[in-house]
Amino acid sequence: MADKETAMAIAYFAAGCFWGVETAFRKVDGVRSTSVGYMGGTQSDPTYEDVCTGTTGHAETVRVEFDPDTVGYEDLLEVFWKVHDPTQGDRQGPDIGSQYRSMLFPVDFGQTLLASASRERVVREARFARPVTTGIDDAGHFWLAEDYHQQYEEKRRGTGI
Repeated sequence: MADKETAMAIAYFAAGCFWGVETAFRKVDGVRSTSVGYMGGTQSDPTYEDVCTGTTGHAETVRVEFDPDTVGYEDLLEVFWKVHDPTQGDRQGPDIGSQYRSMLFPVDFGQTLLASASRERVVREARFARPVTTGIDDAGHFWLAEDYHQQYEEKRRGTGI
């Protein structure tokens, strides 16, 4: 008798430049795959150059495919809060522009509830000295970024994770 395969789940996180964020999620046990792209904007099929103009409304976003029997969405939210500064508004460190904003893009009502509760908990616990600017908006269309952006840090270092 064959083992029952677990259905994979999807989550989307925007936390500044997607290269380092993707690397952090790829290291999480239970994450099966990641890809980087653009979400939250108005332009169809944007390119990196389009998004960098700041006029498309997209945020650099990481798509995380995960095994919910191994890692939960709440666990991934904790990674999200640790890998960036959610108080910087339209920037992360030296990267400035709305494409670098902190956003959660839940795919369903359950993720929306968990994302909201997680953000409220981070604020209540005063984890950050400044106000949290992280937005929450329903996941829309995810536009896959150009191939050279995928697993960029691994390619740059010549390593696997």
